[in-house]
Amino acid sequence: MAADDLLVIGLDLDTGREVHIEDRSMGQWRTLGYRHRESLVCAACFHGLDGTALGTRVPLIPRGRVGGARRHHFAHPPHMAPPGGHHSETLWHLEAKTRLERWARSLPDVVQVRQEQWTPDRERRADVHVRLGDGSPLALEAQSSLITDQLWQHRHRDYAAAGIRDIWFMRPGTALPRVLLAEQTPVCFLDLADRAVRVGWGQPHPRSGRWWESEDLAVYALHHPPCPGDDLHQETVPLAELGLNSEGLILPERLMSRLADGRRRARREADDRRTAEEAQRRRLAEQAASRPDTVPLSRSGPALRPRPAVAPRTARPRCAVCGGRLADVLAPYGAHVSIRTGDGWVDCLDRPCTLQRPQPSPATPAPGAPAASWPHAA
Repeated sequence: MAADDLLVIGLDLDTGREVHIEDRSMGQWRTLGYRHRESLVCAACFHGLDGTALGTRVPLIPRGRVGGARRHHFAHPPHMAPPGGHHSETLWHLEAKTRLERWARSLPDVVQVRQEQWTPDRERRADVHVRLGDGSPLALEAQSSLITDQLWQHRHRDYAAAGIRDIWFMRPGTALPRVLLAEQTPVCFLDLADRAVRVGWGQPHPRSGRWWESEDLAVYALHHPPCPGDDLHQETVPLAELGLNSEGLILPERLMSRLADGRRRARREADDRRTAEEAQRRRLAEQAASRPDTVPLSRSGPALRPRPAVAPRTARPRCAVCGGRLADVLAPYGAHVSIRTGDGWVDCLDRPCTLQRPQPSPATPAPGAPAASWPHAA
């Protein structure tokens, strides 16, 4: 639990405003507190929070000393706090409103700041209502606990219908409504202990596929506001360094420059990828143009490899007797070479032909001469 959750916000009955211990000196608060004027009372008790009756006046005691372990704060007198004390969400919400009001009043272009201000249609009441010099209205909302997507969206749309820009400051550790990112609303966590705001940035998106052809290259660097589903990177900014305009929250120049550098770097890397791709396409096109046997390249499609030349097929010669295929060396004869044996005529493959062999002529070879061999008859 943060130290701020244990502190108490005061209400100045003379002015009707919620006050913080730092608004005045300790001596002034003591004259207004317990056992003195008692016009300084607990704001939570007076508003009827945490089980107290509406309008309950509990005078406060200013406590703390210079250099003490705890900073100055308001406290209830002994035995005058509600049973169980005030809830931490209650105290955080009250102090957050007071801190946001004081911050808004310090900005140069702000002309009016009010707590708990109703919209003109009486649909919503802003925690802190701000009006800028150009007339633009803003609503600063301090959210101390989880809010459903549906309820947040109803409030957001009611503000939009009234022409009011709403800016949400969440209590640290509070879960974010998912719809808040879908509406591209800045993510802010108000840290009262450090008097700072942790601004949520979207982590760079994975560079998959042909990412360099995307319309929005800023998402491939740290970006603000984050996109739905982004992992969040938090930048801690002192509340005093933030500003307001008609568009909402203004980040310090150093953070805006850092975001701009990331966007420029992503665009430059995308340009390099496109340039390298175009150079490769030109090289392939030049290579294809120098080869007459290749197919012309398409500018959008991949390069096609040339097909190797294939010799036309020719019919293999066959034996005029048996119809079997002939080896190349027998092609001039047109038939297998036959040899006469004691069992008859066989071809050079030592197989009998399927057709009837012609009978040898009556002429006989000279004595001692080898048996003659000749091609089959056609």
